[in-house]
Amino acid sequence: MRDVLPELLAWWRSGETVGVGTVVATFQSAPRPPGASMLVGPDGTAVGSVSGGCVEGAVYELGQSVVESGTPVLERYGVSDDDAFAVGLTCGGILDVYVEKVDRETFPELGEIAEDVEAGRPVALATVIEHPDPAWLGRRLVVRPDEPLAGSLGSPRADDAVHDDALGLLAAGHNATLGYGPDGERRGEGMRVFVWAFAPKPRMLVFGAIDFAAAVARVGSFLGYHVTVCDARPVFATNSRFPEADEVVVDWPHRYLAAEAEAGRVDGRTVVTVLTHDPKFDVPLLEVALRLPEIAYVGAMGSRRTHEDRLERLREAGLEEKEIARLSSPIGLDLGARTPEETAISIAAEIVAGRWGGSGERLGTLEGRIHRDLH
Repeated sequence: MRDVLPELLAWWRSGETVGVGTVVATFQSAPRPPGASMLVGPDGTAVGSVSGGCVEGAVYELGQSVVESGTPVLERYGVSDDDAFAVGLTCGGILDVYVEKVDRETFPELGEIAEDVEAGRPVALATVIEHPDPAWLGRRLVVRPDEPLAGSLGSPRADDAVHDDALGLLAAGHNATLGYGPDGERRGEGMRVFVWAFAPKPRMLVFGAIDFAAAVARVGSFLGYHVTVCDARPVFATNSRFPEADEVVVDWPHRYLAAEAEAGRVDGRTVVTVLTHDPKFDVPLLEVALRLPEIAYVGAMGSRRTHEDRLERLREAGLEEKEIARLSSPIGLDLGARTPEETAISIAAEIVAGRWGGSGERLGTLEGRIHRDLH
């Protein structure tokens, strides 16, 4: 929903009614992840995508129908054995799409949720998408860390169970469909609840205000990271040199990272790129970074010779081999990159592969599923 939230909010604020189709579960090689949404606007406009084109037409028609009836629908779309080009996914995947009517009456919480998302405050929205009692369908629960629950799914037991699980999804930054018994029993079945986890953007910390950093910041922003460029040299660390970064900080890299970690602004989605390839900057920084187990990725730029020298310095600094093993150095995948922009793609490719468990090999040489499950 995040991608289509501005358009949805504009219609909602003007009192219009919108059909919203959301991917709530995927199986096999589905093209869009859970949380991807498509809007059917009051003027007939289609905004967003749930499948990259495969079933958009069917979801559009269903959205129009749901707006008329007011009754939400959970629909499954999959490849047809008889005709792979019938309404379904030609890639062979399966999508569960929840389609609902959204307006000020059916979704009064939308405005406050949008304010949280815009401000970068974590908020989760849980919606009942399947239940043996139709009266439960579409009920919502809004979950914010350290705040009382807003709304209800139908019972205190269900609210408590979903609240705990939604906080876990928020921490991980993942959307998911959760299964329970009809009253929120953890070992039961019958109720399915989809949770949008609107966590703040994950952070990309780029250390070293060089030309390569500008390209990495640009790609990081494109991938949805909140990008910080940090360098101890004020003449180089300027906003004008890094317009794609969300912030530019003048500080010693190791001191800045330690302070951010202590303040709780570094988590399991944070990625760190060390581009200085100068031991007086990167060794103290890597000492801090490699000892923070929650960081998702730590990569450092440099030649093979620089890499070997860096490893020796890290060992002399007292780092253990298991800590050093977390370092991606020389940074990036082997793409034959030469320019700053090509190098940034190489670094981004390694980060994406690490996030999703990719091998970095050419897909044409591999077998099996293309898309991996979350881990």
